[in-house]
Amino acid sequence: MNSRPRRLLIVLLALIVLAVAPGGTLARKPATSGSTADAWVFSPNPVASSGNQGLLDNKDADSAALDNELVAVVLTNLDGAGYLTGDWANVRSSTGPLAFETDESFLYTRSDDRFEQVMAYYWVTESQLYIQSLGFGSTLRPINRESQDVRINTWGLDNSFSWDKHDLLRFGKGGVDDAEDADVILHEYGHAIHDSQVAGFGVNAESGAIGEGFGDYWAVTVSLVVAGMPAAPAACVADWDAVSYTSTTPHCLRRVDTNLKYGDLDGRVHHDGQVWSRALWDIRNALGHTVADRIILEAQFDFAADTTMADAALATVAAANTLNGAAAAAAVQAAFEARDIL
Repeated sequence: MNSRPRRLLIVLLALIVLAVAPGGTLARKPATSGSTADAWVFSPNPVASSGNQGLLDNKDADSAALDNELVAVVLTNLDGAGYLTGDWANVRSSTGPLAFETDESFLYTRSDDRFEQVMAYYWVTESQLYIQSLGFGSTLRPINRESQDVRINTWGLDNSFSWDKHDLLRFGKGGVDDAEDADVILHEYGHAIHDSQVAGFGVNAESGAIGEGFGDYWAVTVSLVVAGMPAAPAACVADWDAVSYTSTTPHCLRRVDTNLKYGDLDGRVHHDGQVWSRALWDIRNALGHTVADRIILEAQFDFAADTTMADAALATVAAANTLNGAAAAAAVQAAFEARDIL
């Protein structure tokens, strides 16, 4: 067994290598509160960051190509107990042991199931910190301002979900394990956002489609902001997770830049959600992410649990007018008109 000084030296050298190697960047983010720790993550996933559509899961095996896409980050807002628990995320359970480190280093590769715990903690925390950076919880009403419970790989299917009754996110396994892809994590956190704003949101087909569309949009907008990705590949949602079940390239679970319109709704919430996500994507492109995301999130407080797309669009136009004036409201109106929602 290596001595502790030798282990610390190896960790330090690994961080230096990642900081200078192609595809490896060293992100330094000050904590707003609590303890911090070093970690490796995908940002947001290895297909998006590398552009390599030929990457394969290979039963969770490591490879040089995948290891090259690991990014060294700082986990913030930890409670200091050694587990992945903190102000905004709480990894409650996993199929394997919970990650526990006392030396402030959660440096795992994807062949270690604890890697997915780190991914969930990091991306849920970054999502909440982004929400707060937009003013929610200070100048605006808070949104899901709590430690979000997360379960990793305890769902034995290749699927994930947000469970509002138990206030938790649950990520499945099979193919690419879902929590290896930040887009999947952020999509499910999008549902938690809606649940925190409107009790019982998504009780019919149209409101359910809005929920799915917002989840997809939230995945791409937060990926862009946190990972600093260019806009074009970000329009593809979950391109790492999707390699296990798509045969064409680019591998995408869904996209936020399709040309679907309101008349294309067919009752399938994930399909129909692409109408809503495209409108939000156009708002972002017109106004920039800071203005757009503040408007989009603020409007959702005024959605009904069974809202129609038209009513939700009108609430978003109204929020734009209140927060940013007539020009912003006109841009939002135009985005919904282009989808025939208004």
